[in-house]
Amino acid sequence: MTVHPSLQPYIDAWTHSIEAISELVTPLVEGEWNRATACPGWSVRDVVSHVIGIECEMLGDPRPIHTLPRDLYHVTDELTRYMEVQVDVRRCHTGPEMTSELEYTIIRRSRQLRNEGRDPGTKVRGPLGGAEITLEHCLRLRAFDVWVHEQDLRRALRQPGNLDSPGALVARDLLLEGLPKVVAKDAGAPPNTAVVVDVHGPVEFMRTVRVDGEGRASVSGSPSLGPAVTLTLDWETYALLACGRVKPAAVADRIKTEGDQRLAEAILRNFSTTP
Repeated sequence: MTVHPSLQPYIDAWTHSIEAISELVTPLVEGEWNRATACPGWSVRDVVSHVIGIECEMLGDPRPIHTLPRDLYHVTDELTRYMEVQVDVRRCHTGPEMTSELEYTIIRRSRQLRNEGRDPGTKVRGPLGGAEITLEHCLRLRAFDVWVHEQDLRRALRQPGNLDSPGALVARDLLLEGLPKVVAKDAGAPPNTAVVVDVHGPVEFMRTVRVDGEGRASVSGSPSLGPAVTLTLDWETYALLACGRVKPAAVADRIKTEGDQRLAEAILRNFSTTP
């Protein structure tokens, strides 16, 4: 096997999620492609276009030469403008055109990943034209992104599933890395504070974010006695909040908070940690 062992889990997770997307959208009738998703301004077609577009860029394909309309309210900065080109250029594509391009892109990208022989630390161009990152981090981000968009599509099409898939576990680990910043910096938890997040459902975990005397935070799996805040919620709600798909008020009935309510509200208000 030419693929480095540390890369294989991310390749497997990416494969699982992108093939699930293909299975979801292949049987869709034309009208279903226009269903709205939780991504602002994006339909089912647009989310699939985004996935195709980024994978084509990972393959080294040239970006489309395309001028965006000026009335796209959700295009607010250079990053969203960059993402939108791959989406808007496909808005006139039919369902069969979308599924055939997706299938062809999966075949090409799977072949590329299967033959990946570079070291995990090799610097590569990041997704969305960002700064160079390691190959391992790039593949991790792609596994995460494709799983999140799979879930966007499942909610839009009312076909839940794969909340405990390999991609879900990649998402869990990546989203947890953003918790210390949420608690200490964004929510302003005072020094020597502990916050417990207790998640149940298809993916279960309990983590403690501890803020030390100098205001630096870290996350660990060890429990805390007498935390300032305990948040208890299900995995899907955690992912929705952490990926910025819902506001806390919309899922308040699915979240139990104990302890300092003001700090709990500040944490939930700043919970989105999407990379």
